[in-house]
Amino acid sequence: MNKLDLIRGAPNADGGALAPIQDYLNEIHARVSKIEGGAPADYIPELGKVDPTLFGIAIATVDGQLYTVGDARVPFTIQSVSKPFMYGYALQHHGRPRVLQKVGVEPTGEAFNSIVLDEAANRPFNPMVNAGAIAVAEMMQGDTLKQRTNNMLELFSSLAARKIDIDEAVYKSELATGHRNRAIAYMMLNTAMIEHDPEEVLELYFRQCALSVTACDLAVMAATLANDGTNPVTDHKIFDTQYVRDVLTVMNSCGMYDYAGEWAYEVGMPAKSGVSGCIIAAIPGQIGICVYAPPIDSQGNSVRGIAVCQDMSREFQLHSFYNHTNVRSVLRRDYRADLVRSNRLRTLEERTLLAEEGRKIAVLEAQGALFFGSTEQLLRKLTELAENSKYIVVDFKRVHHADNAACKLIGRAVRAMANSGTELVFASIDTEGSLDRLTRVLSETAEGHALRQFRDADAALEWCEDQLLAGKGSSVGTKFSLNQINLFDGLTVEECRLVEGIVRPLVFDKGDVIMREGDPAKLFFVLARGTVSVEIKLHDKPGRHKRVASIGPGLTFGEMALLDGGTRSADVIANEKVICYGLGVEELHELAAEHPNVMITILGNLTREFSERLRHANEEISVLE
Repeated sequence: MNKLDLIRGAPNADGGALAPIQDYLNEIHARVSKIEGGAPADYIPELGKVDPTLFGIAIATVDGQLYTVGDARVPFTIQSVSKPFMYGYALQHHGRPRVLQKVGVEPTGEAFNSIVLDEAANRPFNPMVNAGAIAVAEMMQGDTLKQRTNNMLELFSSLAARKIDIDEAVYKSELATGHRNRAIAYMMLNTAMIEHDPEEVLELYFRQCALSVTACDLAVMAATLANDGTNPVTDHKIFDTQYVRDVLTVMNSCGMYDYAGEWAYEVGMPAKSGVSGCIIAAIPGQIGICVYAPPIDSQGNSVRGIAVCQDMSREFQLHSFYNHTNVRSVLRRDYRADLVRSNRLRTLEERTLLAEEGRKIAVLEAQGALFFGSTEQLLRKLTELAENSKYIVVDFKRVHHADNAACKLIGRAVRAMANSGTELVFASIDTEGSLDRLTRVLSETAEGHALRQFRDADAALEWCEDQLLAGKGSSVGTKFSLNQINLFDGLTVEECRLVEGIVRPLVFDKGDVIMREGDPAKLFFVLARGTVSVEIKLHDKPGRHKRVASIGPGLTFGEMALLDGGTRSADVIANEKVICYGLGVEELHELAAEHPNVMITILGNLTREFSERLRHANEEISVLE
């Protein structure tokens, strides 16, 4: 099997899956396709025969995800894009001091095929011009030309994660017309920059430039540089990290011929172009990019390739001097609501339904900084979760930054999700801190549909559970009579009437404190309609509270009043207008004196309820560890 087949393809946008990066590639491909100008290189006759309308883009991430559009799998010859990788090989096998004796690292200001050397050291200015690349080609190991050719093919095959071959027609065309390169080689023989027969060195160099690759291959090669020298598909370490730094540095300063300075200023990606019409770029820690479009400008760079990279750098802030961390730590964990539920206390009916249907709710916790590369990983995980989820909660509690690129990609994801069968829900977005920009983008994205945002993941999860239960015909939010409440299961009709006789109907408005910490525990409550929150004070943050539970109709709170006559340990606050039944502990004990089965039944139900809550809490802890 072709190793490139192991690369994960881009998510499909059909069926509501999230594919903002793929959508962007489709858009930019359609837009840049309209750009005219330039022409295929014809100084190498075979290159002049190429279809000028070919246009493909490929992006490979540092964990092997591949996004493509257009003619990304059409083969072409690598030409000068081979130079960074041959330079990396020379550094890896000969070391920095030896390579620096043969080729410098300074931009030249001359054409890529100039017959000129550094006058001070009599060496080529850098490995990205032809003179430097010919000097580097001589450093390929092997006793014979055949061995050196095989080693060169093995290098590029390992970089592309598939077998790479030579385009014999282009090789012969270069061999027949490469007189300027011959002049360069013989000049360097005269200055001792090369030591072997120039014709043999040139044969390897011409074969190197005639390697047949695709935009997908080159995106993976660029991603290998972005991934500190480790191929993201095979996980094979090809270059030491110290030498990747050298390669990227020279690409950044010398990789785009006479356009290199303007490119570094405007686009800011370490890059290399080739006269076949391809450009590669590597964004360290994030992605590798390749654009293929044969028409080139007077400086030898793909016209459409430059336009694509300019747009990507501007749109997603991929300039080298935007400081980013590696993307691999953005996903903290994810879980499903059948195993981990909100702090809302539920009836037996609700718990049973959530155990059966809770997998339709997913919670994804993000962390760290969000930028292009890390957001791509986040959205890819969302795509995976969306395949079998009705609701997805994205928790930003541990996200400390989201740049413009992240906000734009998340905005695209929201728009895509709006027309799907999965609802995207956001939690813990700090509207007054570092995520205020994301808040603004989401508010602008919410056109035509209600975008759900909650103060924390627990509130978001509770809302999703309520929606799921309501869709299953559960009695969430409806009024309960006393004989429908689990606490009184097992009481006879007569015993229920006796309990009803001591019940006090109570009504509370939203925000009312029903129970306050420190109050005497003389009353417990049965909730008939509405919801309440149980909150505790955060002693290390004066004036701040944390919600530890939410309680809905059919459930009780303040039950510990039945067991001891101490004081309340938390505040209970009405989330909305609440109707509940208050039962005085003294009255209940008086009733139980004549009808002991009442208290026995209530305490038995209470014990089972506490046991069930503890059991599920332990299960949640094991899932989240």
